[in-house]
Amino acid sequence: MRGLLALVVIAAVVAAAGFLAGHPGHVEIVWQGWQVDTSAAALAAFFVAAVVLVWGIAAAIGGLWRMPRHLRGRRAARRRRAGDAAVTRGLVALAAGDAVRAQREAARAAALLDDAPVPLLLAAEAAQQQGDGGTARQSFAKLLENPETELLGLRGLLGEAVRSGDAAIARRFAERARQLQPASPWLAEKALALQARAGDWPAARATIADAARRGALPAERARHARGVVLYKLSREAETGGDTRRATALAARAQSLLPDLAEPAVYHARLLLALKRHRAARRAIEHAWRTAPHPDLARAYLDAHPAIEPLAQAAALQRLGTQNPDALESHLAIAEAALNARLWGEARRHLRLATATAPPAGPSRRLCLMMARLEDSEPGDPKAARQWLERAAAAPPDPSYVCSRCGAPSAAWQPVCSVCGSFDSFTWSVPERQPAGTPALPDASERPLMLPGPTGPSADRMHRNEPSPPQHAATPEVRGLAEP
Repeated sequence: MRGLLALVVIAAVVAAAGFLAGHPGHVEIVWQGWQVDTSAAALAAFFVAAVVLVWGIAAAIGGLWRMPRHLRGRRAARRRRAGDAAVTRGLVALAAGDAVRAQREAARAAALLDDAPVPLLLAAEAAQQQGDGGTARQSFAKLLENPETELLGLRGLLGEAVRSGDAAIARRFAERARQLQPASPWLAEKALALQARAGDWPAARATIADAARRGALPAERARHARGVVLYKLSREAETGGDTRRATALAARAQSLLPDLAEPAVYHARLLLALKRHRAARRAIEHAWRTAPHPDLARAYLDAHPAIEPLAQAAALQRLGTQNPDALESHLAIAEAALNARLWGEARRHLRLATATAPPAGPSRRLCLMMARLEDSEPGDPKAARQWLERAAAAPPDPSYVCSRCGAPSAAWQPVCSVCGSFDSFTWSVPERQPAGTPALPDASERPLMLPGPTGPSADRMHRNEPSPPQHAATPEVRGLAEP
């Protein structure tokens, strides 16, 4: 466009010059005693020269006027380029683990970029790598002064408070950050975890409702979290002596948590406290369909008045029909059959359990039950010893494991004591622990009822020693008799 405009101007000048050359004319000017006689072409040339001269003088004066601003702009551009280069070098040093150099480059970038947010973040990260929490908090606090970077500062201060173990301050930072970004999934989870750690279940309930309404929590996640909160509210109601309200809340919690056995066990215990044995059995049977667990089997036996081993075995067999293909159904029936001395039924279910075992092989609990069976009937010391040897190297039994950090727990917890996550425990097989690490006791290794065999045979089992061949006087029973 500039070239086209220049061509147009040149063409106009050439046309005007040609016109004036063909029509020279005569111009006479008389002003203040002066008289000028000239041609029209000369007057036009003089006028153009005067305009150019005035324009040149004005441009020179304007250039001198703008020179300081241009110099400041060029200097600022050089500082900005140098600051960006310092930030880049600091990020590279931070990635390489050189926190000292990263801190030095962050200070240089902050001086060149006038406390821009990126150098402050770089300085905070470098201070965290050096373990300098004070410097990190100062850098994050400076970010709070700018509304555009306030959320970054709050997130950094929140992380520092969590690392230092100050849950109350961390909770305040999380709630303030949620006011800035109420639809943030990360902030909703963090605020919920901190409220749960503080035991403020009404606040956690309100947070779940608000986060679900804003879309910060998926519907399934919100439903599960709401069930955990109702379970804890039920616990508080029971502590306060309101058993009926606790039972109602526990029933709602069980319906929202079909994948967890603990709410169903607790609901059944409350029903038993109200002498509602049939309702307790129905609650356990319903839970067994989706989350079979040893604690459910124990609660089911508590809900039956039967105390004889045969009656208990029959009761667990009825429970197992709610989920006949589950591994825990076979194990529960087999253990009850062992206690009732129903060797054939115990062997059948243990074989089914072995067939459905994962590719890693039977678990420790299953191997110990097989060793107990071989030690009891018909008395095969070699087979019992082999199963005991397999139990020593067998895969671990299922337990409650945090899905965030992988920490195992002997019992289900709403908040992980290791990483602080809320509603993260699932019933699954934990990863193998290093050699020499003591294993946590879990619910699957506790007996369902009173132990069956006692005496020398049981003592040998505890010492991992085979027993001598025995001949049972009781004939083998292939079925479970109804009580």
